Amino acid sequence: MSLRRRTVLRMGALAGAATALPLPGAATALAQGSAVGRPAGGLRDPAPAVRPKFRWWWPDALVDTGEIAREIRAIAAAGFGGVEIAAVTHSMDEQLDTVRYGWGTTAWRSAIEAALREAKRHDVVVDLTIGPAWPAAVPSITPDSKGAAQELAHGIALVEPGTAYEGPVPAAVNAPEDGVTDQRLLLVQAVRVTAGGSPTAVPVPLDQATVTDVTDLVTGGRLAWTPPDDGATWLLVAYWERGSGQRPEGRDHTTPLAYVVDHFSDAGTRAVTDFWEGHILTPSIRGLLKATGGTLFEDSIEIETDATLWTPALPAEFERRMGYSLLPYLATFIEKKEKYVFSFGSSLDKAIRRDVMEVVTELYVEHHLRPLQKWAHTLGLKLRIQPYGLETDAIYKSALLDVTEGESLGFKNLDDFRCLAGGRDMGGRPLVSNEAGGTAGGAYSTTWSDTLKKLVTQYAAGVNQAVFHGFAYADAPGAAWPGFAAFSPYKGAAGYGEAWGPRQPLWRHTPQVADFLARIQSVLQTGVNKVDIGVLRQKGYAGSGLGAPWFTSDGVPVGWTHTFLSPRLLDLPSAVVRGGRFAPDGPAVKALLVDGDIMINREHTLQLDVAEKLLGYARAGLPVILIGDWSDAHVPGLAGPGDNDRLRQLLVRLQALKTVHVVADRPDVPEAIAALGLTRDVEYAQSSMLLNAHRADADADYYFFANDAVSKKGSTGTRITHDVTLTAHVKGAVPYRLDPWTGTLTPLALYRRLADGRLRLTVDLRPGAVTVVVLARPSGDVPRRHATETGADDVRVREGGRLEIRASAAGTYTTTLDTGRTVSTKIGAVPAPVALTSWKLTVDDWRPGASATETAHERHELTLDALAPWTGLPGLEDVSGIGTYRATVRLGREWTAAHGASLELGGVFDTFTVRVNGHDLPPVDQLTRVADLGSLLRPGANTIEIEVATTLLNRLRVARPAVFGGGKRQERHLPAPSTAPPPSQSAFTAHLHRRRET
Repeated sequence: MSLRRRTVLRMGALAGAATALPLPGAATALAQGSAVGRPAGGLRDPAPAVRPKFRWWWPDALVDTGEIAREIRAIAAAGFGGVEIAAVTHSMDEQLDTVRYGWGTTAWRSAIEAALREAKRHDVVVDLTIGPAWPAAVPSITPDSKGAAQELAHGIALVEPGTAYEGPVPAAVNAPEDGVTDQRLLLVQAVRVTAGGSPTAVPVPLDQATVTDVTDLVTGGRLAWTPPDDGATWLLVAYWERGSGQRPEGRDHTTPLAYVVDHFSDAGTRAVTDFWEGHILTPSIRGLLKATGGTLFEDSIEIETDATLWTPALPAEFERRMGYSLLPYLATFIEKKEKYVFSFGSSLDKAIRRDVMEVVTELYVEHHLRPLQKWAHTLGLKLRIQPYGLETDAIYKSALLDVTEGESLGFKNLDDFRCLAGGRDMGGRPLVSNEAGGTAGGAYSTTWSDTLKKLVTQYAAGVNQAVFHGFAYADAPGAAWPGFAAFSPYKGAAGYGEAWGPRQPLWRHTPQVADFLARIQSVLQTGVNKVDIGVLRQKGYAGSGLGAPWFTSDGVPVGWTHTFLSPRLLDLPSAVVRGGRFAPDGPAVKALLVDGDIMINREHTLQLDVAEKLLGYARAGLPVILIGDWSDAHVPGLAGPGDNDRLRQLLVRLQALKTVHVVADRPDVPEAIAALGLTRDVEYAQSSMLLNAHRADADADYYFFANDAVSKKGSTGTRITHDVTLTAHVKGAVPYRLDPWTGTLTPLALYRRLADGRLRLTVDLRPGAVTVVVLARPSGDVPRRHATETGADDVRVREGGRLEIRASAAGTYTTTLDTGRTVSTKIGAVPAPVALTSWKLTVDDWRPGASATETAHERHELTLDALAPWTGLPGLEDVSGIGTYRATVRLGREWTAAHGASLELGGVFDTFTVRVNGHDLPPVDQLTRVADLGSLLRPGANTIEIEVATTLLNRLRVARPAVFGGGKRQERHLPAPSTAPPPSQSAFTAHLHRRRET
């Protein structure tokens, strides 16, 4: 490894006194609590409430209160603000004694109380999952109970032409699940197979006009029926209501067994609340919950059945809400193993299925979400749910929930998160939470750098809380070193990552990661989210992976932001137009975009009430972009008499308004943008990597920028250096930059103020890096003058109100001020480069200890004349742990306070810290890997220490080959700034770059 001078500023430590530009005023770094806004919890040390959380996986109640306390303390000390306690045992080969240690037992209550008490001492928020694993389930019901999850099974009898049927009512084609003993006949129908259709086709084509109810002909479980003499093939279809018998994920969690509840009935929700009231909520737990104020959490709605999703009240509720009976159309909704069994024709199928899921949405909200939320509030808890998993309106549910949540593992792209954010913002809710960091096959191989690169892009899409997947309790029966992990091993191999915690070498550096995330979340929970474009979706699904017309592919790369709205959001109090903005007190959308229904090949469907609202919005001055020829428009669902004609008349009136622009297709959206005079809050030249989010409160605008290093498959990203133009709603605002790694907020010295009041500045980000720009009124510390252009590498504000230029080479540099005045500054010689020819490496080698939870340590000491990856050093090939590199650099007498230096670490495996002459540097950006050595260097000998940490995979490959032996020795890294072969785990290059500051 060597330290070499670079002609460009790459990394380095600042050094040197400065000759300041002759400007009046003062400029110092703004401290927490300054006049620049009030991000939640502050900037340097955000409050626990805005810090990231962990999913905390327990092997049900087989936990020790002392270990619970230790783990709470470890989580708090690492800078995390909360835990979500979840009973998850997917990795276990042994069945726990659920009588003693099951979910909801005395042991469970004692463990929960211990966790709450210790969390209260350390200001850690505790969230509780609604049941063991997922979906919501309790052991107080059986599959036959009224409150248990239901399904509708079907049976078929074929009646050939010229024959009659006499026999038992057709039995269900799907056998009932274990424990299901009660089946109730709902209905028997006769229906003709469509002429030319086959009764063995999938789906079977049926003639809906021939549907005949023959239930009255059933006697004693038998049916006699003769079809019309029409030469056609007929079917007899029986519909059986019964419990689905679904159980929560993983091994048995309870005795008696727990079963999933009906999420669409009061009985199902009461089963949950009654069990909690009777078996979990002791007076002590109640008091602690109110004192700590966490959330009640429910995972995604993973209702599984090989038959058809059902709730007994559906037929009556459907007719009441939709105005027609579902029963004559029921066959088109029937499924077997998630495939539709019958078809009445494409148009009718889509209409009925849409109407059914609209009712299912309403039943879920009215009988599950709202009652649970109301009950949770009586306990001092909020309700957090992942509102997707079924074809229901998750966008609307996000507007109602205290906290809506998505997931980085299951969501397909950033627009899935934008769907949840649309509901959150319209409902005036504070958070979009994220089940963050889950990685398939990532157990003990997940790095913070890879995790952060994904997460920062999701922050740009509306996420502002991370709940990491996850932190595993220390031990469980059958666990092997380094301890119990909920999802590893998984089916005999390395499972889902990650099991964070003290068992990992990376935990040593995790506090700086937690602080970084807390500062980002603090900013992104400040004020309200501001968005340029609202995209109206006819169905409010989330998790589909489908993007916005034009804006996802072409608008985001030039700065446009968008969100998604479902029809129900237009009924909310926030759905008003004022000053040409939709929801002006919320996202303040500048225009609505309407395309065909993306879920059904962009058919031109629109609800009548939505068309009426669009007409009203456009008349009130809101721009509307309509894509396509809507002359064939029709209402979704089953149309009533005259509905489609009424819809088309509304659309004709809508298109006649000056505030509405119609384009032929998606590529023509820019035509509408220009015609309507729309502008974006953030503007930059086209970039496939730069993402942004905008928050605002009464005092400031907060712009979050991220370099997307992960969206392009196979790409590690490239550096972004873009001029960006920002809109400020505060008159006379000046720009500040927040460093989320250190919490420092400093005024910018180099920017332009445009004639329209917008500010133009440069955003320079390496792959995965982020920055936050705050536009706020100038405080007393901000200089009256700023630079607009310079030939130097940079212009910064120094204490005492001086502007300082920085350059890595000698010369005379011209700087232009905002007054138009130019100032020439001479930079003297920059000292010659210094090569580091010797490094001492000390490695703390982590190995299996005497038990599953004990780690043995072996020390290795090496002297290196050249850097090499550990996998290439004798004795370190399979080592995981912590390494410390030490080098000495000598600087001559010419080194003064007028010099600066930065240290660039290329190819560091993951996390690291830097220490110079016995002083720890403030946290260094773990993604850009450039350390500013500041004034720590001095003439004479200087000691530089770099501490690195690894995952455990390389050690586990040889310690547990049956599970981890298939993994390759890790060689993930950032490319080194050289032409040498790329380094692997715990090898890097280091360059010291020097400059002058004047």
